[in-house]
Amino acid sequence: MGAALRVTVSLLALYGLSSAIYADSLLVTQKNKSFSTASLKAKVGDTVEFKNEDTVYHNIYSLSDTQTFDLGSFGPAEQRKVKLDKPGKVDVECAVHKDMKMTIEVK
Repeated sequence: MGAALRVTVSLLALYGLSSAIYADSLLVTQKNKSFSTASLKAKVGDTVEFKNEDTVYHNIYSLSDTQTFDLGSFGPAEQRKVKLDKPGKVDVECAVHKDMKMTIEVK
């Protein structure tokens, strides 16, 4: 393996390690049948925690091309997490409350 290739491989390995080290956990709450924010900026590798501070059940999901997930139905004081694994725009909704929408821009 040539020196330039070893440096490139080392840098790629270091980049992968550094993005894992600097991953954040971001909190989005639900209250009064709405998300605490309409938009969120995140990095690949970050985890978004959805915490239900409402008096009703929510079912948070995304059918976005960037990332698809369904966190299932969860009630008051419960929380669910999703790890963001690709860059792009993630549209998030609640299956129970059609007006609940937000976006996550993943870099």
